[in-house]
Amino acid sequence: MSIRWHDYYSECARRMTSSAIREILKFAQRPEIISFAGGMPAPELFPTKEMEEICSYTLTEKGTEALQYGITEGYPPLRSFLVEKMAAYGLGTSEENIVVTAGSQQALDLIGRVFLDPGDAILLEKPSYVGAIQAWRAYGVKFATVPLDEKGMRVDLLEEAIMESKPKFIYVLPNFHNPAGVTLALERREKLVELAARHSVPIVEDDPYGELRYEGEHLPPLAVLDAKRNGGNVLYLGTFSKLIAPGLRLGWVVAPAEVARQLVLAKQGADLHTNSFGQVMVYEYCRRGLLQPHIEEIIATYRERRDAMLAALERYFPEGVRWTKPEGGLFLWVILPEEVDSVELLKEAVEEKVAFVPGTAFYADGTGHNTMRLTFATANPEMIEEGIKRLGKAIKKRLEAS
Repeated sequence: MSIRWHDYYSECARRMTSSAIREILKFAQRPEIISFAGGMPAPELFPTKEMEEICSYTLTEKGTEALQYGITEGYPPLRSFLVEKMAAYGLGTSEENIVVTAGSQQALDLIGRVFLDPGDAILLEKPSYVGAIQAWRAYGVKFATVPLDEKGMRVDLLEEAIMESKPKFIYVLPNFHNPAGVTLALERREKLVELAARHSVPIVEDDPYGELRYEGEHLPPLAVLDAKRNGGNVLYLGTFSKLIAPGLRLGWVVAPAEVARQLVLAKQGADLHTNSFGQVMVYEYCRRGLLQPHIEEIIATYRERRDAMLAALERYFPEGVRWTKPEGGLFLWVILPEEVDSVELLKEAVEEKVAFVPGTAFYADGTGHNTMRLTFATANPEMIEEGIKRLGKAIKKRLEAS
């Protein structure tokens, strides 16, 4: 008699759920469908030629180092580069504060391993990044939320939420929010940092898109504002996934030294260290001064695509539909009339050969039925025009039927 494996799963495993976005991507990859679903960078912008040369150089000049086990904290030259990079943001740090991770998604899981016990509360924006919700739900936590508007988290509602939920930490995406596309205003950043310090609640600042700004002025990270006050209350997460290529799976955490050491212990039990070869290659790419020109190329391309999507929305979406106007990043957020369910709408959209992500995936409480996330990064302006036209047709059909 064969074993019923499900009966052997841990409580943690039983709380794991499939990513709604990953499931949607399965059919969104069909060639006839114009997909605004995946939060992926444009593959035609990957620096393949430069990486081909760097790969050859790495194998020839640093092969034994790049193919060998490395230290858990990360490749020392890369961590030294990240110290300089964070200094350019205005954040003074050192190598002992930096842990290189397998993308920022691993950083989220490591933070869960280090800080979360069953029954703990986490305070999120509403909506929030589905990958964080998925990573932490497995630890048996509760989610408390504070709504967003066009200026980011409603910090006027934050203190009450802190006092009611007593969260282990506050999780925030201040720049070009995933999924909402909004940016946390400077005065709200300052208030968030002040309230978190007053109530002794750490902040986890997730910043995968901060360098992809298409208009307006850069705003200081929460970690920088915190450092000006007293320091040590913010864990900052960065990634090369949106700046170079996501397949490299390279991110980093900036944390107080004692927290960094604890994250290292958690990481040793997970994968020993992030892949050495990728770390050496990324360091070489950055050492050669290739990163900033590449970011500027990305910005020019994505700005054009964002503008194309905003213009198409104005032309093809019916009255009563609202959307955000992101200053950077990869996404914009659509709010449909209350009577439209975006999960049901997706079925009709696929019939029109266009795809998006229903907004419910980004709500820890399962609400947001009339919202959707669109990404403009992976489609050229002509595809965006046609795709939004198809999506507008599907929305009009849905409104007529409701």
